[in-house]
Amino acid sequence: MREKGNRLVQYVPDYTVFDLETTGISANMDDIIEISAVKVKGGIVQDTFSTLVNPGRHIPAQATKVNGITDQMVSEAPLIREAMTEFLRFVGEDILVGHNIQSFDMKFIYREVEELFQETVSNEFIDTLYMARKCLPELKHHRLTDLAEHFGISSKGAHRALNDCVMNQKCFEAMAKLQKKSVVFVCPKCGGEMIRRNGRYGEFWGCGNFPKCRYTQNI
Repeated sequence: MREKGNRLVQYVPDYTVFDLETTGISANMDDIIEISAVKVKGGIVQDTFSTLVNPGRHIPAQATKVNGITDQMVSEAPLIREAMTEFLRFVGEDILVGHNIQSFDMKFIYREVEELFQETVSNEFIDTLYMARKCLPELKHHRLTDLAEHFGISSKGAHRALNDCVMNQKCFEAMAKLQKKSVVFVCPKCGGEMIRRNGRYGEFWGCGNFPKCRYTQNI
């Protein structure tokens, strides 16, 4: 079985932004009810993908309050196996980009792919929440809507997956311009961020993707 992809820190011009809407916040207990993605080449949007997903269960009122998706809306939508198959076909081996995906969306994707196909998603990914905290430390909050407001990007339709993808893609490109002005020490082995650490023999640079990547460098 392949290994899960690493979190990258440097901007790339070719990628796929994706977003999920779910029945709740638990990657172990809740289910996906919408998957959307935007494919980008050279910083320009090339194609989009979006589907509702029938979770085979009642969508809690609290989830509907956030994303507006109801039981009736998903009643004739594809089940997760079909929806996930189409999503994986759309993204291929692209680097994935999304907001808070390391802690949320990727966990849902990993679980579903492992349960459905006994496979591991090995795509590398960039989390724009982490990127925002690095590029915009002056912001009090780093929610996607906060970034959109900061950059003057429309947040209309927020909390529906495709709208969030479009918003996130624009924020990602805007943050890339800020990132070019700063210095990021990138791991030459996996592309993760090198972090200053304290060890038994003093300080050293260690990969942020430890323990998966154990690359180190003396200071």
